[in-house]
Amino acid sequence: MTTVAERAAAPPTTTPGGLALAGTGTLVRFALRRDRIRLPVWILTGAAMVAFQSLGSQTFYDSPQALAAYRASVGSNAATIALAGPPVGLDTVAGAVAFEISAFVILIAALMAMFTVGRHTRADEEAGRTELVRSARVGRHAPLLAAVIVAALACVALALATGLWATATGLPAAGSFMLGASIGAGGLVFTGITAVVAQVTSTARATYGIVGLLFGAFFVLRAVGDINGNWLVWTSPIGWAQAVHPFSDDRWAPLLLCAAGTVALVAVAVTLLDHRDLGSGMLADRPGAPHASRVLSSPLGLALRLQRGSLIGWTVSLALLGLVYGGLAESVETLLADNEEATAFFPEITSAGLVEGYLATTFSINALLAAAYGVSSVLRARTEEAAGRAEPVLATATGRATWLASHVVIALLGSFLLLAASGATTAGMRVAATGDADEFGRLFDAALTYAPAVWAVAAVAVALVGLAPRAAVAGAWAVVAYIVIVAMFARALDWPDWVDDASPIGWTPSAPIEDWTLAPVVGLGAAVLTLLAVGFVGFRQRDLTTG
Repeated sequence: MTTVAERAAAPPTTTPGGLALAGTGTLVRFALRRDRIRLPVWILTGAAMVAFQSLGSQTFYDSPQALAAYRASVGSNAATIALAGPPVGLDTVAGAVAFEISAFVILIAALMAMFTVGRHTRADEEAGRTELVRSARVGRHAPLLAAVIVAALACVALALATGLWATATGLPAAGSFMLGASIGAGGLVFTGITAVVAQVTSTARATYGIVGLLFGAFFVLRAVGDINGNWLVWTSPIGWAQAVHPFSDDRWAPLLLCAAGTVALVAVAVTLLDHRDLGSGMLADRPGAPHASRVLSSPLGLALRLQRGSLIGWTVSLALLGLVYGGLAESVETLLADNEEATAFFPEITSAGLVEGYLATTFSINALLAAAYGVSSVLRARTEEAAGRAEPVLATATGRATWLASHVVIALLGSFLLLAASGATTAGMRVAATGDADEFGRLFDAALTYAPAVWAVAAVAVALVGLAPRAAVAGAWAVVAYIVIVAMFARALDWPDWVDDASPIGWTPSAPIEDWTLAPVVGLGAAVLTLLAVGFVGFRQRDLTTG
């Protein structure tokens, strides 16, 4: 019998490639356990968006005349094509569903892939967890490939869920699964892109920022290519995914292109991993200034510096979305006029005119996005605490309430800024279209009506951070998911009133259709103050929780 020392000294029986992949399966299982809440939320959100769009489109375009009017309106509308994609398959309701929703669900898939790969690669390296894992019998490539595998499995699950839900709502099964495959393929490409960027940068924030910028650049390339009908669309992975043309051409070649691109990107990521040190990126960190600015001398300045990038990105995104919404308002009359089923599906649309109902819907969507930003901004405080970075700050003369308040102020003012930016651009486009300068103030005020509701959602996150820090992330995003689902389905599917009343958005008048009233502001304001007080008291009385 050989001794333990002799077995340890014996040469390995596996190949070098096998050593590099050692532990991959264990890390995949571990990552799936860590993301057992996050990934289902992403997948259900994407599939639910497709199902809701399917139900709405089948209601709106219930006759050949309605579908022909829709096709005539959007088929040559550059703004709509830029936002949605190639105007193909518009001779069927199913094709209209794919045209209207695919770009948005591809965004969901890309974000899911980005956060999954980034969390299990660059974020783990930054926090020192990868070094700890690598000290065991884990190969050099295992953490990266485990993250890629988990993200790929999530993209496949999203594709299958999309196909199942679309089929369940009455769309053709073959096209439904082709639509799901195109969405999943788009997510796969951004899995590879994130894997590469994670090797180049040295922080998770930089990884997410660069991938986000690349998504924006690819979106613009796809939009220009589709508007002009030229080759530029093939320079964008988003264009590859949408070139599948579900419910019309059902082309498989773009799916193979996405798969090949993903494999090539992962191979590049592995090569870059072999040429860098653990914890560092291919690009060296830029040295900071020798002296901190006066802004960083206060907790509020530090919080603003930490959240500056995300605040700018969210603000620009919602401002651009407002431009698109405002520019499309004129086409609403053509799309929904004389469509009685639209009135049954969205009762508020015709209570004050089609355009007014459309604007009310867009303002509520912007409010949901602003609420999501508010939650993410509040949870940044929890991220700093979990990573152990809050403790050195609190070791100074900075009090707990002051430190937490710095992040809460950024969340509340930032979400208000998002509402103002989207409202201003929407109102500006309406003024340009109608020539009525008074429209700006009226619509701008309507967008800001949702501020108390948005603050209430952020305040829930504050309360969770104070009372249940380990459950704060899952709990806060569960609240966001609830209000999104209620906003999408409650009225359309005639759910009980209490379901809508449990959402802060449901308390807010549907501006600009309904007049502003004091009662919901007072009620929401009281809820905000109460939740904030609960969060601050809980944070002051509990121990700091890392990990």
